[in-house]
Amino acid sequence: MQSDPSSRLTRLKESLAHAFAVESLETEIQTEERVLANKVATFLVRRRLSTPAIMLLETGRPLNFIGSQFLTFLSPFVSIIFKKVEDFNRFTRFLEKRKSIDCLIDQIVTQEDRQHE
Repeated sequence: MQSDPSSRLTRLKESLAHAFAVESLETEIQTEERVLANKVATFLVRRRLSTPAIMLLETGRPLNFIGSQFLTFLSPFVSIIFKKVEDFNRFTRFLEKRKSIDCLIDQIVTQEDRQHE
């Protein structure tokens, strides 16, 4: 007895639905991730790097996952922002999410607005 080819195809599609997904299953930004984004935003605003940072983030938006992997390579040098290795690792995972760029830009703009009040 031969099974229906369309049902095989449907089962195959369902089993491979997430095989090539780039985003993690957890895409919502967590509170601790917002705190880390705020820390980075504060660092950038204090050094008057808001505009270049926003331009860089907007330009590199399609490559944010690759950028997060590049940060892993730069980990020995990022100790000026993150004192704890766990915070840096959390920030790297945060950047893997699609919504992270928007969150980080929002934090930079908020910090910039506070500074000019």
